[in-house]
Amino acid sequence: MIASVRGQVLAVRLDSVVVEVGGAGILVQAAPGTLAGLRVGEEAMLATSLVVREDSLTLFGFADADEREVFEVLQTVSGVGPRLALAMLAVHRPDGLRAAVAAEDHAALVRVPGIGKKGAQRICLELGDRLGPPSDGPLPAAPAAAADGADPRTQQVVDALVGLGYPVKQAGDAVDAVLAADDAGADGGDAGALDVAATLRAALRRLSGR
Repeated sequence: MIASVRGQVLAVRLDSVVVEVGGAGILVQAAPGTLAGLRVGEEAMLATSLVVREDSLTLFGFADADEREVFEVLQTVSGVGPRLALAMLAVHRPDGLRAAVAAEDHAALVRVPGIGKKGAQRICLELGDRLGPPSDGPLPAAPAAAADGADPRTQQVVDALVGLGYPVKQAGDAVDAVLAADDAGADGGDAGALDVAATLRAALRRLSGR
């Protein structure tokens, strides 16, 4: 198992980073919150987990060993693979997931793209106390439910942008602008045509002024 990588950052992408290790560029998949702390040309140290499949070897990277441990425990739940486990860590910090599971806060888990109500119930049931208690004090309050009629893409994309280091208000304004243009069928397209990933890319272009 490759437990960690350390080296110069060669490139930072939307969902991955390339780190030079021993003269080779290693591609590491990571959540937005982890990627936000990396800069091209600087040295990075990532805790990693290697996922082996018949047709692929994929390395996932994390800010610390705690995130890696949570990532690996999440995959013991039926139906939760590495991509979904990483998405859970993109929306919630490790202690946020511990709190949600301990409190059986299904609404918090459903905020993760790819998890429905039944999936949230299964995660809480199968994990039990295996993630352990939160390490930073009392359980946080459950997030407020989205307003009726609110676009389901909004909170997911705002969470990802905040994970990348953007202020909440700035992220929310960018997402609102992108969705308003999409709903109006901007550029001759169909209203509501953007999925979560496309909305995130459009919001990042708007925030960077491109």
